[in-house]
Amino acid sequence: MGSMDEPIRVTVWNENFHETSERDGAAMAERYPEGIHGAIARGLGDQLGDRVVTRTATLDQPEHGLTEEVLEQTDVLTWWAHMRHDAVDDAVVQRVQDRVLSGMGLLVLHSGHFSKIFKRLMGTSCSLAWRSADDAELVWTVAPGHPIAEGVPHPIRIPEQEMYGEYFDIPAPDELVFLSTFSGGEVFRSGCTFRRGRGRIFYFSPGDQDFGVYHHPDIQRVLANAVRWAAPEQRSGREAPGLVNRKVPDFVGATPNAEVAR
Repeated sequence: MGSMDEPIRVTVWNENFHETSERDGAAMAERYPEGIHGAIARGLGDQLGDRVVTRTATLDQPEHGLTEEVLEQTDVLTWWAHMRHDAVDDAVVQRVQDRVLSGMGLLVLHSGHFSKIFKRLMGTSCSLAWRSADDAELVWTVAPGHPIAEGVPHPIRIPEQEMYGEYFDIPAPDELVFLSTFSGGEVFRSGCTFRRGRGRIFYFSPGDQDFGVYHHPDIQRVLANAVRWAAPEQRSGREAPGLVNRKVPDFVGATPNAEVAR
Protein backbone atom coordinates (compact mmCIF):
# COMPACT_ATOMS: atom_id res chain seq x y z
CA MET A 1 0.00 0.00 0.00
CA GLY A 2 1.05 3.58 -0.51
CA SER A 3 2.99 5.12 2.36
CA MET A 4 2.21 8.77 1.73
CA ASP A 5 1.34 10.73 4.88
CA GLU A 6 -1.14 12.96 3.05
CA PRO A 7 -4.67 11.76 2.18
CA ILE A 8 -4.92 9.65 -0.96
CA ARG A 9 -6.29 11.77 -3.79
CA VAL A 10 -8.92 9.78 -5.70
CA THR A 11 -10.69 10.83 -8.88
CA VAL A 12 -13.90 8.84 -9.39
CA TRP A 13 -14.75 8.73 -13.11
CA ASN A 14 -18.12 7.73 -14.55
CA GLU A 15 -19.42 8.07 -18.09
CA ASN A 16 -22.70 9.26 -16.47
CA PHE A 17 -24.82 7.91 -19.32
CA HIS A 18 -27.51 5.96 -17.48
CA GLU A 19 -27.99 8.78 -14.97
CA THR A 20 -28.82 11.26 -17.73
CA SER A 21 -30.58 9.07 -20.30
CA GLU A 22 -34.30 9.38 -20.93
CA ARG A 23 -34.77 5.62 -20.56
CA ASP A 24 -32.85 5.10 -17.30
CA GLY A 25 -32.78 8.51 -15.61
CA ALA A 26 -35.78 8.06 -13.30
CA ALA A 27 -34.73 4.62 -12.06
CA MET A 28 -31.14 5.77 -11.59
CA ALA A 29 -32.34 8.76 -9.56
CA GLU A 30 -33.92 6.33 -7.11
CA ARG A 31 -31.08 3.81 -7.12
CA TYR A 32 -28.16 6.24 -7.25
CA PRO A 33 -29.43 9.78 -6.54
CA GLU A 34 -25.85 11.10 -6.62
CA GLY A 35 -24.94 8.99 -9.63
CA ILE A 36 -22.74 5.91 -9.56
CA HIS A 37 -19.73 8.19 -9.21
CA GLY A 38 -21.31 9.89 -6.20
CA ALA A 39 -22.08 6.56 -4.54
CA ILE A 40 -18.53 5.30 -5.04
CA ALA A 41 -17.02 8.55 -3.75
CA ARG A 42 -19.32 8.54 -0.72
CA GLY A 43 -18.45 4.92 0.05
CA LEU A 44 -14.73 5.68 -0.06
CA GLY A 45 -15.27 8.58 2.33
CA ASP A 46 -17.32 6.44 4.70
CA GLN A 47 -14.67 3.73 4.74
CA LEU A 48 -11.49 5.81 4.78
CA GLY A 49 -12.53 9.10 6.39
CA ASP A 50 -9.78 11.71 6.34
CA ARG A 51 -7.36 9.23 4.75
CA VAL A 52 -8.90 10.01 1.37
CA VAL A 53 -9.92 13.07 -0.65
CA THR A 54 -12.27 12.41 -3.57
CA ARG A 55 -13.33 14.31 -6.64
CA THR A 56 -15.61 13.15 -9.45
CA ALA A 57 -15.33 13.49 -13.21
CA THR A 58 -17.68 12.52 -16.04
CA LEU A 59 -17.60 11.96 -19.78
CA ASP A 60 -19.55 15.10 -20.66
CA GLN A 61 -17.07 17.48 -19.01
CA PRO A 62 -14.34 19.18 -21.06
CA GLU A 63 -11.59 16.59 -21.69
CA HIS A 64 -13.93 14.18 -19.84
CA GLY A 65 -12.90 15.86 -16.57
CA LEU A 66 -9.46 14.26 -16.89
CA THR A 67 -7.25 17.21 -17.74
CA GLU A 68 -3.50 17.16 -17.21
CA GLU A 69 -4.02 19.20 -14.06
CA VAL A 70 -6.62 16.79 -12.63
CA LEU A 71 -4.48 13.73 -13.32
CA GLU A 72 -1.43 15.49 -11.88
CA GLN A 73 -3.40 15.72 -8.63
CA THR A 74 -4.72 12.13 -8.76
CA ASP A 75 -3.11 9.23 -6.89
CA VAL A 76 -5.81 6.69 -7.82
CA LEU A 77 -8.37 6.85 -10.63
CA THR A 78 -11.53 4.72 -10.55
CA TRP A 79 -13.26 4.03 -13.88
CA TRP A 80 -16.91 3.06 -14.43
CA ALA A 81 -18.35 2.93 -17.94
CA HIS A 82 -20.84 0.91 -19.93
CA MET A 83 -22.45 2.41 -23.05
CA ARG A 84 -20.06 5.14 -24.21
CA HIS A 85 -16.64 3.51 -24.39
CA ASP A 86 -16.14 4.68 -27.97
CA ALA A 87 -16.91 8.29 -27.03
CA VAL A 88 -13.80 8.57 -24.86
CA ASP A 89 -11.18 10.64 -26.67
CA ASP A 90 -8.06 8.67 -27.58
CA ALA A 91 -5.92 11.59 -26.39
CA VAL A 92 -7.45 11.28 -22.91
CA VAL A 93 -6.91 7.50 -22.96
CA GLN A 94 -3.25 8.08 -23.80
CA ARG A 95 -2.99 10.63 -21.01
CA VAL A 96 -4.42 8.17 -18.48
CA GLN A 97 -2.16 5.38 -19.70
CA ASP A 98 0.89 7.62 -19.34
CA ARG A 99 -0.11 8.41 -15.77
CA VAL A 100 -0.63 4.74 -14.91
CA LEU A 101 2.79 3.86 -16.28
CA SER A 102 4.19 6.69 -14.14
CA GLY A 103 2.66 5.26 -10.97
CA MET A 104 -0.97 6.38 -10.71
CA GLY A 105 -3.26 3.61 -9.46
CA LEU A 106 -6.26 2.54 -11.56
CA LEU A 107 -9.42 0.73 -10.43
CA VAL A 108 -11.49 -0.55 -13.36
CA LEU A 109 -15.02 -1.42 -12.30
CA HIS A 110 -17.68 -3.76 -13.70
CA SER A 111 -18.39 -3.01 -17.39
CA GLY A 112 -15.26 -0.87 -17.52
CA HIS A 113 -13.65 -4.13 -18.67
CA PHE A 114 -14.57 -2.98 -22.20
CA SER A 115 -13.16 0.51 -21.78
CA LYS A 116 -10.45 1.72 -24.13
CA ILE A 117 -8.01 2.23 -21.26
CA PHE A 118 -8.43 -1.28 -19.82
CA LYS A 119 -8.21 -3.02 -23.20
CA ARG A 120 -5.13 -1.00 -24.06
CA LEU A 121 -3.40 -1.84 -20.79
CA MET A 122 -4.34 -5.52 -21.03
CA GLY A 123 -3.65 -5.96 -24.76
CA THR A 124 -6.59 -8.36 -25.16
CA SER A 125 -10.29 -8.16 -26.09
CA CYS A 126 -11.39 -8.28 -22.42
CA SER A 127 -14.59 -10.05 -23.58
CA LEU A 128 -16.68 -12.23 -21.27
CA ALA A 129 -20.06 -13.94 -20.85
CA TRP A 130 -22.95 -12.07 -19.23
CA ARG A 131 -26.61 -12.27 -18.29
CA SER A 132 -28.76 -9.60 -16.65
CA ALA A 133 -31.46 -11.59 -14.87
CA ASP A 134 -31.28 -10.76 -11.15
CA ASP A 135 -28.73 -13.45 -10.36
CA ALA A 136 -27.33 -13.80 -6.86
CA GLU A 137 -23.53 -13.54 -6.59
CA LEU A 138 -21.09 -14.88 -4.03
CA VAL A 139 -17.66 -13.22 -4.06
CA TRP A 140 -15.11 -15.64 -2.63
CA THR A 141 -11.73 -14.52 -1.31
CA VAL A 142 -9.01 -16.70 -2.84
CA ALA A 143 -6.06 -14.64 -1.55
CA PRO A 144 -6.94 -14.02 2.11
CA GLY A 145 -3.55 -12.49 2.87
CA HIS A 146 -3.84 -9.81 0.19
CA PRO A 147 -4.33 -6.20 1.40
CA ILE A 148 -7.41 -5.78 -0.79
CA ALA A 149 -9.09 -8.67 1.08
CA GLU A 150 -8.46 -7.21 4.56
CA GLY A 151 -11.62 -7.30 6.67
CA VAL A 152 -13.72 -8.65 3.78
CA PRO A 153 -16.20 -11.43 4.62
CA HIS A 154 -15.85 -14.81 2.92
CA PRO A 155 -17.97 -14.78 0.86
CA ILE A 156 -19.51 -11.39 0.11
CA ARG A 157 -23.18 -12.04 -0.58
CA ILE A 158 -24.88 -9.94 -3.27
CA PRO A 159 -28.60 -10.81 -3.56
CA GLU A 160 -29.12 -9.24 -7.02
CA GLN A 161 -26.43 -8.66 -9.62
CA GLU A 162 -25.70 -9.01 -13.33
CA MET A 163 -23.89 -12.26 -14.09
CA TYR A 164 -20.37 -12.10 -15.49
CA GLY A 165 -18.89 -15.45 -16.48
CA GLU A 166 -15.86 -17.08 -18.01
CA TYR A 167 -14.16 -17.09 -20.36
CA PHE A 168 -12.80 -13.63 -19.43
CA ASP A 169 -10.22 -12.72 -22.07
CA ILE A 170 -7.56 -11.00 -19.98
CA PRO A 171 -3.90 -11.80 -19.36
CA ALA A 172 -3.22 -14.03 -16.36
CA PRO A 173 -3.58 -11.68 -13.37
CA ASP A 174 -0.55 -10.94 -11.24
CA GLU A 175 -2.80 -11.85 -8.31
CA LEU A 176 -6.30 -13.29 -8.25
CA VAL A 177 -7.92 -11.91 -5.11
CA PHE A 178 -11.62 -12.75 -5.64
CA LEU A 179 -13.54 -15.41 -7.54
CA SER A 180 -17.31 -15.11 -7.98
CA THR A 181 -19.96 -17.78 -8.35
CA PHE A 182 -23.52 -17.15 -9.53
CA SER A 183 -26.90 -18.74 -9.02
CA GLY A 184 -26.79 -20.00 -12.62
CA GLY A 185 -23.64 -22.01 -11.85
CA GLU A 186 -21.16 -19.69 -13.59
CA VAL A 187 -17.79 -18.65 -12.17
CA PHE A 188 -15.81 -15.47 -12.84
CA ARG A 189 -12.42 -14.01 -11.91
CA SER A 190 -13.98 -10.97 -10.29
CA GLY A 191 -11.02 -9.37 -8.50
CA CYS A 192 -7.70 -9.24 -10.37
CA THR A 193 -4.53 -7.19 -9.96
CA PHE A 194 -2.03 -6.16 -12.61
CA ARG A 195 1.07 -4.00 -12.73
CA ARG A 196 1.91 -1.87 -15.73
CA GLY A 197 5.02 0.27 -15.61
CA ARG A 198 5.06 1.78 -12.12
CA GLY A 199 1.28 1.67 -11.75
CA ARG A 200 -1.00 -0.81 -9.99
CA ILE A 201 -4.32 -1.84 -11.54
CA PHE A 202 -7.26 -3.61 -9.90
CA TYR A 203 -10.24 -4.92 -11.85
CA PHE A 204 -13.36 -5.59 -9.75
CA SER A 205 -16.57 -6.75 -11.40
CA PRO A 206 -19.46 -6.33 -8.86
CA GLY A 207 -21.43 -3.15 -9.48
CA ASP A 208 -24.09 -2.81 -12.20
CA GLN A 209 -26.30 0.19 -13.03
CA ASP A 210 -29.46 -1.90 -12.55
CA PHE A 211 -28.63 -2.88 -8.97
CA GLY A 212 -27.56 -0.80 -5.97
CA VAL A 213 -24.37 -2.78 -5.39
CA TYR A 214 -22.19 0.25 -4.65
CA HIS A 215 -24.23 0.88 -1.49
CA HIS A 216 -23.18 -2.56 -0.19
CA PRO A 217 -20.77 -1.99 2.74
CA ASP A 218 -18.63 -5.02 1.85
CA ILE A 219 -18.22 -3.78 -1.73
CA GLN A 220 -17.30 -0.37 -0.36
CA ARG A 221 -14.70 -2.04 1.85
CA VAL A 222 -13.12 -3.79 -1.14
CA LEU A 223 -12.91 -0.52 -3.07
CA ALA A 224 -11.41 1.30 -0.09
CA ASN A 225 -8.82 -1.43 0.38
CA ALA A 226 -8.05 -1.33 -3.34
CA VAL A 227 -7.53 2.44 -3.27
CA ARG A 228 -5.02 2.04 -0.45
CA TRP A 229 -3.26 -0.80 -2.28
CA ALA A 230 -3.11 1.02 -5.62
CA ALA A 231 -1.91 4.35 -4.23
CA PRO A 232 1.67 5.13 -5.26
CA GLU A 233 4.35 5.10 -2.60
CA GLN A 234 5.60 8.51 -3.66
CA ARG A 235 3.72 11.59 -4.78
CA SER A 236 6.42 13.68 -6.46
CA GLY A 237 8.85 12.78 -9.20
CA ARG A 238 6.71 10.01 -10.67
CA GLU A 239 7.87 9.12 -14.15
CA ALA A 240 7.19 6.21 -16.46
CA PRO A 241 10.09 3.87 -17.17
CA GLY A 242 11.94 5.14 -20.21
CA LEU A 243 14.71 4.31 -22.63
CA VAL A 244 18.10 5.18 -21.10
CA ASN A 245 21.25 5.53 -23.14
CA ARG A 246 24.09 4.61 -20.79
CA LYS A 247 26.93 6.11 -22.80
CA VAL A 248 29.77 4.87 -20.59
CA PRO A 249 30.02 1.81 -18.32
CA ASP A 250 30.03 2.17 -14.53
CA PHE A 251 33.18 0.10 -14.31
CA VAL A 252 36.22 -0.31 -16.46
CA GLY A 253 37.58 -3.71 -15.55
CA ALA A 254 37.22 -3.76 -11.75
CA THR A 255 37.70 0.00 -11.34
CA PRO A 256 34.88 2.58 -11.07
CA ASN A 257 34.74 4.72 -14.21
CA ALA A 258 35.67 8.30 -13.35
CA GLU A 259 33.57 9.61 -16.25
CA VAL A 260 30.34 8.40 -14.60
CA ALA A 261 30.81 10.80 -11.66
CA ARG A 262 31.20 13.84 -13.91
